[in-house]
Amino acid sequence: MGAFALLLTALSSTQPAAAQSAGGQRAAAQRGGAFTAPGLGGTIDRIVIEGTQRIDPETVLTYMTVREGDVYDAGKVDRSLKNLFETGLFADVSMRHEGGRLVVSVAENPIINRIAFEGNRRIKDPQLETEIQLRPRVVYTRAKVQEDVQRILELYRRSGRYAVSVEPKVIALDQNRVDLAFEINEGPSTTVRRISFVGNKVYDDSALREVVETSEEAWYRFLSSTDTYDPDRLTYDRELLRRHYLKNGYADFQVKSAIAELSTDRQAFFMTFTVSEGERYRFGPVGLETTLAELDPEALRGVITFKDGDWYSADKVEAAVQKLTDEVGNRGFAFVDVKPRVTRDADKRTIAITFQIDEGPRAFVERIDINGNVRTLDEVVRREMMLSEGDAFNSAKLRRSRQRIQDLGFFEKVEVNNEPSPTAPDRTVVKVDVTEKSTGEVSFGVGWSSSVGAIIEVGLRERNLLGRGQDLKASVSWAQRRSQVDISFTEPYFLDRRLRAGVDLYAIERDLKKESSYDYRTYGTALRLGYNYNENLGHTFKYTAEFNEITDVKSDASRFIKNQDDKTYLSMIGHVLTYDRRDSKLDPKDGYVLSLGNDMAGLGGSEYFLRSDAKAAYYAPIGDWFDWNPTWGLTVKGGAGYMFGLGKDVNINQRYNLGGTNLRGFANAGASPRDADTDDALGGNWVTTGSVEVAVPLGLPAELGLSGRLFSDFGMIGKPDDFDEALMDGAVSPRLSAGAGVTWVSPVGPISVDLGYPLVKEKFDKTEVFRLSFGSRF
Repeated sequence: MGAFALLLTALSSTQPAAAQSAGGQRAAAQRGGAFTAPGLGGTIDRIVIEGTQRIDPETVLTYMTVREGDVYDAGKVDRSLKNLFETGLFADVSMRHEGGRLVVSVAENPIINRIAFEGNRRIKDPQLETEIQLRPRVVYTRAKVQEDVQRILELYRRSGRYAVSVEPKVIALDQNRVDLAFEINEGPSTTVRRISFVGNKVYDDSALREVVETSEEAWYRFLSSTDTYDPDRLTYDRELLRRHYLKNGYADFQVKSAIAELSTDRQAFFMTFTVSEGERYRFGPVGLETTLAELDPEALRGVITFKDGDWYSADKVEAAVQKLTDEVGNRGFAFVDVKPRVTRDADKRTIAITFQIDEGPRAFVERIDINGNVRTLDEVVRREMMLSEGDAFNSAKLRRSRQRIQDLGFFEKVEVNNEPSPTAPDRTVVKVDVTEKSTGEVSFGVGWSSSVGAIIEVGLRERNLLGRGQDLKASVSWAQRRSQVDISFTEPYFLDRRLRAGVDLYAIERDLKKESSYDYRTYGTALRLGYNYNENLGHTFKYTAEFNEITDVKSDASRFIKNQDDKTYLSMIGHVLTYDRRDSKLDPKDGYVLSLGNDMAGLGGSEYFLRSDAKAAYYAPIGDWFDWNPTWGLTVKGGAGYMFGLGKDVNINQRYNLGGTNLRGFANAGASPRDADTDDALGGNWVTTGSVEVAVPLGLPAELGLSGRLFSDFGMIGKPDDFDEALMDGAVSPRLSAGAGVTWVSPVGPISVDLGYPLVKEKFDKTEVFRLSFGSRF
């Protein structure tokens, strides 16, 4: 019995170790490694490392949980095995217990020698290199390679290529090194074949397709990427739809779902937006309330542009908040918080708005941090900020600062945010993050115009010279009836103040034989200085010095032209006062602009006259007014000019002319007073012009760049100096024309065609029904 009991004891003492060893072997086998144990415990007298090449054996020991002198424990050995695999340094690890030795055999992962990309055309190597994690001289592992494959696939999918495939290839080299190549088959671009809308009744599918940024595939979109699927753009499209409906009064609008389905051949997507439009609301009563004791809220009502009964618009509410914030700030309240309180009446379909004006949290600007401007100087960005260090923080000024920086045109992206200061609770840090874009331009243009014939133009421009925000441009143009050289430089912050200073140099030669039987040449320079009284009111002063010459006068030209001075010198000072309330200076759709200018020549030189010009333009989105297509727009323009000589007659090349660009349906200077015998246009000492134009949608996709218009032009022109009714045709009477036109913003430049028909004219007028302007830049 004693011997049998002893045997059972020995067996029971060895079983746990054997069980642990088996478990460890199974775990190691799952990871590609293994360890073996003799089945009996004992002391580890020595740990032997085998297979290391680059890695020091001591480094291997640091990852192990067992040490020399420890009692052999299969659990610790198993954890050591796992630790070594988790380092990513080894392709295989095995352990075996031989007597008192623990032998650790490792196979090191190779080192990447070089990474290459093959087959990539749409996305270049530098962009792919920044996307992946692996780099040369980094340890190669299969897991990291697969992660990088997924990153490359995702990058291509973001650019609209869902048929892409990526296969990694490993080329073994000596000294346990490898070259890693990603073989990329980009496949065709995955376009959006169809965009559908479900639940829309007010706006049809074609109108909503104009709202979203994603567009359906079409042959003419070869220069655009909006017809490729992008999940981020899909999210943005949802927001665009929401803004569109809220702008037009549909306060209950919702995008129920936005689904993009990939076709079975992985070549195209089908997008479906399910929407709930709801009812259209009008504004209810508009109220103003405040807790500021010294502020009369009713005195602010004038800045609100909508009233009870108007169609509701979220954009108008947001604009009113900003205008109220600005106005209250201008009245001396540095800390103000304006919040619109909305009361919705679903039965009457009205939304009452009460603007609550309270004192805002007291916070001051601690500092302004500007990041991302590699080339542009800090001061160029900082001077557009409407906040400075130490100022009371104002969120409206922060938003306007962002817009002003964006309007510089130097940056692709502008983000202006604020965050609490870590040093004080009443301080905030303003962070300006910008992404620069190219500001240099090289242009080459060819074209044809009804005014000057065939034309070639070459131009250079740098809008951010040396990163200082200065504008330098030069251009040369040659045409059948005009040649011109221009050089211009503008400093937007002259003397470190908000003064726009500039200088212009120019030379112009014009062939006016068709209109007035002579050629005209001028060489001149101009000095400019402008400033703004506020956001809307600006003032510019200008001094001009010119040498003018009348040349190649035809032998049968009018005697009134032959009697003109061949050479004159102009020294003129002038100013222009402009009040601009347009929503955009480049492509206005709403608002108006007024300008008044005066010029006086005679401060030296040989020409003496006084000239005054007034201009006005009004823009209205009539499509929004009448629930039509939003591209319907109204433009009304008018102008008047008057000049008279100071002690002598006004020279012919300074007089006003009517016809051509300012009166379509008439030739250049076609409605101007003229010599009764020679038909030479002589110009007049005053002029009035006007135009009413309606932008008409053509029912074509916006990407085509085609826009239509209906117009009516009208004008009158006065008589020139020394007018003689017996010798001149120049009845002071109104002229009127009407017509239609189309403009195509083509990939190589704008092409405009106008068909104008004179409705009211004089018998001596020169008409021009068809007018074509064509230009290109590339």
